[in-house]
Amino acid sequence: MSTTGCSGDCSSCSSNCEQRDLHFPENKYSTIKKVIGVVSGKGGVGKSLVTSLLAVAAQSEGKQTAIMDADVTGPSIPKAFGLHGRAEGDEDGIYPMLTKTGIRVMSVNLLLEKEDAPVIWRGPVISGMIQQFWQEVVWGDVDYMFIDMPPGTGDVPLTVFQSLPLDGIVIVTTPQDLVSLIVKKAYNMAKMMNIPVLGIVENMSYFECPDCKARHAVFGESKIDEVAAEIGVPVLARLPIDPKTAALVDKGAVELANTDTLRGIVEKL
Repeated sequence: MSTTGCSGDCSSCSSNCEQRDLHFPENKYSTIKKVIGVVSGKGGVGKSLVTSLLAVAAQSEGKQTAIMDADVTGPSIPKAFGLHGRAEGDEDGIYPMLTKTGIRVMSVNLLLEKEDAPVIWRGPVISGMIQQFWQEVVWGDVDYMFIDMPPGTGDVPLTVFQSLPLDGIVIVTTPQDLVSLIVKKAYNMAKMMNIPVLGIVENMSYFECPDCKARHAVFGESKIDEVAAEIGVPVLARLPIDPKTAALVDKGAVELANTDTLRGIVEKL
């Protein structure tokens, strides 16, 4: 059903959308149990890294895991997992690529002839790609799907929030002065559209000296506890600045990164 003209603010809408299912129908060869959006109020906070690490943590716990790279104009998930080439398909649909540990990934980079080609599309075309990812990709049986969304509150987050059966979102932020604004933008959008906020992950929370093990707040003291308490959501994890993880991502080997901090929260999502 078309959502043309929808402001995205369910709290002030008189259209009775609760009585209608606006979600895209699922691919007939797919059964996806939980859909988790990973969002941020601004770019540069490590949202794609957190998405990747959550998927790696879930897969390591024996869950069948998938990632939909919805950051269509800035896709980075394939790079983190060392995926190259083009996804294949047949009359049943498009097949996601598999990482070394079996995580299923779909990204616009896996559909382009050249992965470094820019995606210069307008909003409706980008939103149509999200629909294609959901309806035409043969995901199979999936326990957890993580959706890496572009920053902000534009067309793609709106499409995902309205049209996919989200079980909730995880907000990614950093310990800078803008943290309150970053978190509240994402939280307020989710609240307006009746999407549960499952918690906050603070990335680049600190740097741990490899010699003395002292922790240093490179970006200033964290304010995440105060913000989380104010909006009533839990802090799920604090991730350090880790040069080893950054190097693994650059090599396309994020699956070798340490995900101990995140493993305990997967079951809570």
